[in-house]
Amino acid sequence: MKRFLPFVTAATAVVLSMAVAGCGGPATASGGGAEVTTLKYQGSANSVTLPELAADLGYLDGLTLEWVGNTISGPQDIQSVATNQTDVGGAFTGAVVKLADAGAKITGVVNYYGSDAKTFTGFYVSEDSPIRTARDLIGKKIGVNTLGGQSEAVIRTYLANNGLDEAEIKQVQLVVLPPNDTEQAIRRGQVDAGSLGSVLQDKALATGGLRALFTDVEFFGSFPGGQYVFRDDFIKGNPTTVRTFATGVAKAIEWESTTPRADVIARFTKIIQARGRSESTEALQYWKSVGVPNAGIIEDKHFTLWAGYLKDAGLISGELQPGKYYTNEFNELAAGSVASTSTPESKG
Repeated sequence: MKRFLPFVTAATAVVLSMAVAGCGGPATASGGGAEVTTLKYQGSANSVTLPELAADLGYLDGLTLEWVGNTISGPQDIQSVATNQTDVGGAFTGAVVKLADAGAKITGVVNYYGSDAKTFTGFYVSEDSPIRTARDLIGKKIGVNTLGGQSEAVIRTYLANNGLDEAEIKQVQLVVLPPNDTEQAIRRGQVDAGSLGSVLQDKALATGGLRALFTDVEFFGSFPGGQYVFRDDFIKGNPTTVRTFATGVAKAIEWESTTPRADVIARFTKIIQARGRSESTEALQYWKSVGVPNAGIIEDKHFTLWAGYLKDAGLISGELQPGKYYTNEFNELAAGSVASTSTPESKG
């Protein structure tokens, strides 16, 4: 059976991460010893993550990935990193900001997902639903994979841009659902609308009976949506390991971007079948693009894009300072990039 790591609150994550850092967690090299060569991570059911692809392509030379279960949300994934249950995880940019501002010592090292013209998140209703506008969502339920993630940010932006005030926005209820269950929840009427992305979206549309109410690219255009993060103490103790990982993921992004679609799907199919997790490869036929531009290089604008949402939701106060949350230092494909290259040590 697949194992899921327990969900913890941001505050708990901070407390535990500080305790782990104070005692030198088992995943961190210490005393000048050899660096960690096995990275604990969470995967995603029925799909291939960029690190898994990088490993299969030979881009993680000297590193081994240890799968400890699957995650259904980015916030849970990076909280597991902060509490030393895993070494690396990824989440929506806003979730990275929220956890870091709560005190967790984490840093993003490479973008790993995003939206473009081919791959994006849409918010769907049943074809015969009376919901046609943002105002029609007042008092309704929308299925999302997690609270505090990208879907919530996009929904709030959609509602606010269409004239709803804060009191009205609060009447739109977000219901957390596993991504694999969202399509059927919409069809059964358990929720009035739901977020669908990537192959799950295309599979649902191929079945028919759903229509899009809005999509994230309508508001933000093409954008990277989140970063893989490590704990700062892990980065300090294992810089070569982090460099190999970040660069390997960047190379995997470029491979997906330049390889014929049929070959990408064939590679994904081979990886899933070989790892023996009792998964389905059916949805892979709907894969279209990696959705991440420019070798995963992180820029300030990838954070400032969400500043309005973060302020309106009360997640930050004052001006957002992107350089606090990421570095391109370990992505060798970022050489010569004009993007900010702050380091964990420079964050204070």
